[in-house]
Amino acid sequence: MRDSEPAPATASAAADAEVIRLDEVGLALPVGRQRLEILHGISLSVRRGETLALVGPSGSGKSSLLMLMGGLEWASSGRITLLGRDITRLDEDALARLRRRHVGIVFQSFHLVPTMTALENVAVPLELAGRADAFEVAAAELEAVGLGDRLGHFPGQLSGGEQQRVAIARAAAPRPEVLLADEPTGNLDAATGAQIVELIFGLRERYGTTVVLVTHDAELARRCDRVLRLRDGRILGGEARAALPGAGA
Repeated sequence: MRDSEPAPATASAAADAEVIRLDEVGLALPVGRQRLEILHGISLSVRRGETLALVGPSGSGKSSLLMLMGGLEWASSGRITLLGRDITRLDEDALARLRRRHVGIVFQSFHLVPTMTALENVAVPLELAGRADAFEVAAAELEAVGLGDRLGHFPGQLSGGEQQRVAIARAAAPRPEVLLADEPTGNLDAATGAQIVELIFGLRERYGTTVVLVTHDAELARRCDRVLRLRDGRILGGEARAALPGAGA
């Protein structure tokens, strides 16, 4: 049975508290008459303010794992705790409210509404969350990512890097406690990707945001405090930043 309302936010929790915890989580999807096992018995925790990279070959399950962390995919087994809530017990409406208030998500493909301006793409989710100052906050966030002169532009009038900046502004506007990013630089050239990386890590520096990202970019992974490697739906191991080749270089 799923609960319909999440508990109050955990903003007063200790700085080193767990914000994400997975206990023996599995994911299986139906394929015809078969069940395709995507993830097998995943257990991990992410602490407040940590930056974590999920790496591995294509098909290893890292994007599925990220989606489970944000409640965008239902686990087949196990328990997922996000900001102190067991999200495997929340219904879709409660999950949506939890994400809207506390979780920012950045996708490789931007997911902007093409008929809305950059300003509207950032402001409308804030309006839905009940923010009376939605457009003022949205304008300030777009200014912070260098798009103060693009507020009235539609996604089709923006470059790929500019669209990803809008997506980051949208994710950052509610001051999320957790940011989940799925290949945030995957569709961008190296120079633009480097700028996007700085924006993402800037959220951690400015607001203490916990960042979990999926990447094939070794340089981006090295920027993170910790790296978890996946293969065939299983965690192979993890490394702290100090142990990674080139860390601190």
